[in-house]
Amino acid sequence: MVEIELDGKKVQVPPGSMVMHAAEKVGTYIPHFCYHKKLSIAASCRMCLVDVEKAPKAMPACATPVTMGMVVRTKSDKAIKAQQSVMEFLLINHPLDCPICDQGGECQLQDIAVGYGGGASRYEEEKRVVMPKDVGPLVSMQEMSRCIQCTRCVRFGQEIAGVMELGMSHRGEHAEIETFVGQSVDSELSGNMIDICPVGALTSKPFRYNARSWELGRRKSVSPHDSAGANLIVQVKNNQVMRVVPFENEDINECWIADRDRFSYEALNGAERLTQPMIKQGGQWKSVDWQTALEYVANGLKTIKAEQGAQAIGLLASPHSTVEELALAGALVRGLGSQNIDSRLRAADFDNAAADGEARWLGLPIAALSDLQRVLVVGSNLRKDHPLFAQRIRQAARKGAQVNALNESVQDWALPVANTLVADATSWTQALAGIAAAVAEFKSVAAPVAAQADDAARAIAASLIGGDKKAVLLGNAAAHHAQASSLLALAQWIAQETGASFGYLTEAANTVGAQLVRALPGQGGLNAGQMLAGGVKAALLLNVEPGADTAIDGKALANAEMVVTLSPFKTNLDISDVLLPIAPFSETSGSFVNAEGRLQSFHAVVKPLAETRPAWKVLRVLGNLLGLGGFAQESSQDMLAQVLPGVAHGEFVSAARLSNRTSAAIDTATAAAKPCVASIYQLDALVRRAGSLQLTADALAASEVSA
Repeated sequence: MVEIELDGKKVQVPPGSMVMHAAEKVGTYIPHFCYHKKLSIAASCRMCLVDVEKAPKAMPACATPVTMGMVVRTKSDKAIKAQQSVMEFLLINHPLDCPICDQGGECQLQDIAVGYGGGASRYEEEKRVVMPKDVGPLVSMQEMSRCIQCTRCVRFGQEIAGVMELGMSHRGEHAEIETFVGQSVDSELSGNMIDICPVGALTSKPFRYNARSWELGRRKSVSPHDSAGANLIVQVKNNQVMRVVPFENEDINECWIADRDRFSYEALNGAERLTQPMIKQGGQWKSVDWQTALEYVANGLKTIKAEQGAQAIGLLASPHSTVEELALAGALVRGLGSQNIDSRLRAADFDNAAADGEARWLGLPIAALSDLQRVLVVGSNLRKDHPLFAQRIRQAARKGAQVNALNESVQDWALPVANTLVADATSWTQALAGIAAAVAEFKSVAAPVAAQADDAARAIAASLIGGDKKAVLLGNAAAHHAQASSLLALAQWIAQETGASFGYLTEAANTVGAQLVRALPGQGGLNAGQMLAGGVKAALLLNVEPGADTAIDGKALANAEMVVTLSPFKTNLDISDVLLPIAPFSETSGSFVNAEGRLQSFHAVVKPLAETRPAWKVLRVLGNLLGLGGFAQESSQDMLAQVLPGVAHGEFVSAARLSNRTSAAIDTATAAAKPCVASIYQLDALVRRAGSLQLTADALAASEVSA
C-alpha cells in the first residue's frame, strides 16, 4: 500500500491508484466531469486540478498516480484558482438555457458552477453552435452545444457497451461528439449514456420536456424483464411513471440498466391498458364490476369441474409474474383438484425440471461473471437476451477471459469471442457432445456419449481446460430446446471434467422463483404445450399472450368453454371470455428471484390505474369465492412468508433449493424443431407495447424477420 497525505489526512491506497481514488476513499470531494469510476481515465476536462506539493503547477487528480509520502491539498488557493479557471473556460461556449434544460436540477455542471463559477463572464464573443443530430428513438442529441467534450459517452460505448457508436470529430472549438456518418445509436445499453452525461447534451427522447427533476418522486423497484433483476429508481409525477433510472447495486447491475428496463415504462401509460373487468356476451365485450366478473369466473370453474372434472381446468402463468402471484395461482389450481399449471411457456422439453421445490439457476453469483477466465455459452444471443450479463462477461474478456460459443450462427456480442462452434439448432446435442468428446481426449477419460470432435470443438475444449474461474452457461435457446435435458447433461459432464460451474442464464425476471413455488405441473398434470394444444376446457392466462409469449400459438384455446385472461392490457380478445385488469410491476408489491437465486421484493410506486387490481388480490378473492382454504393473506408479504419463509429482500434462497444437477440420458439424435426464443423487444407484454423501444433498430429488424 502507498501512504499519502490528503488535506492533512493519512490515506493508504494500492500502488497504481490515482489521487482521485485516495480522495474517494476518505470521502473528500474533488470536482470533476470526465472522471467516472467505471470508465477509463481521460483527464480531458481538467476540473479536478489539485495542489500537489513540489509540483510546479496544479495536477489532475484523476490522472496523477500516488507516490509514497505525496502531500495533496484539494482546498488550497492554488487548487481553487485552477479549478475556477477551468470552470470559466468550460462556460465560455455553454448556452444559457438552464431554465428549459431537462438536466436542470440534476446537472453536474450546474452544481459545480455554483461553487467554482464566476458571477459574470469576461467573454463577449458569440457562443459556438453545434447542430443537433438524430441518433434514434431513445437518446436525444438535440442540444449538443451544451457538450463539454468529457468523452464519457464515447468511453462508455467502447468499454461497457462494447460498440464505439459515438466519437469526437474535428479539433479545437470545432470539436464535437457525433456518430459515424449519420448513423444511429443502437446499443441495447445506450440509455446509460444519458445518465453519465454530466451536462444536458444527451437526454432521454421519450422523457424530453415531460417534467422537471424536482417535480418527480423517486421510488425503488426491480426490473420485471430479464433474469438479472436490475435495481431501479422509478420516478413518478401525478401518479404516473415518468422515468426509470438505475439504482446502483454492485452485486447485480452495478450502475447500469438495459434499455428495456429504462424505457418500457411507456407501456404503463399507454392506450392499451385494460382499466375495467370485461365479459364477452354474444360476441361483444361489455364492462362489468369486479364482483360480477369474479362470480362469473368462479361459477364457470365450478360448473366445468362438476361436469368434466378438475383436470379440465388449467392455468398458464408468465415467469414475469411475481413469486406471490405464481404461488397463489398454483394454490388456486391445486385447490380445485387440478395439477395443470405451467410457467415454461416457450419450452419444448418438459422433462427437464429440477426436483420438486428446487430450481434451475445461473450456477454462480452474477458478480462472478466479471471475473471468469473461461466461459462457454450454449444457445444464446448473449448480448440481446441478457444485456447486463453480457456487459459483465465483456469486462471479463477485457481482462483476458476466453469466451466460447455454440450457436446457430456467428453473432456479434460486442466482445472478443475466442471460438465459435456453428451448428444448426436441431443438431446442438451432437455439437456439444463433440466438445465433450474433445474434453475426453485431452483428459484421457471416457466420453459421456460417442461423438466426433472437430477442430472447433477441440479449440473450445482446450480453452475450457485452461484457466481457473470457468462456467458453462446455457442460454434461452438451450433452455427451450427439444433436447434441453441432453444439453444440460452434457454441460454438467463438461463442467465436471473441466472444473467449471454450469447453469442457465434463465429467461425471465422470475424464472427461478416460478420453479421454487411450483408453478409447474404436478403428478399427472398437463404441461404448457399440452394446454395450449387444447388439453383443457377452462384456461386461466396470467400475464400470458399465446403466440407472443408461447412456443405454440394457442389458437386451440378458442375451443375451450371458458378462457380467463388476467392482464394489464386489452389482449387475447379473440380467445378470451373474461378479461380481468391486473396491475403491472409498478402498481403492485411483490418479489422476483433472479438468475443467481437472490430474492428481491418491491412495493408499488403508483396507485393501480382505474379499476386495476394486484393479481395476488384477484387470485385470493377468486380462491375465497371458490371456497378454497389457504386464501386469507392480508398482504403480499404474508404470501411470501408462506412460500419462501426466512428469506428477506436481497438474500439468497437456500443453496439446497438451487440445483442444476441432472441424471437425464443423453440423446444426440437430430431434434424435430428449432427452439422458440423471443427477440430483445418482444420478451414480455411491457416491452412489446413500449413505443420508443419498438422503433429501435433491434425491434425493426425482428419485425422484418417475423414478417
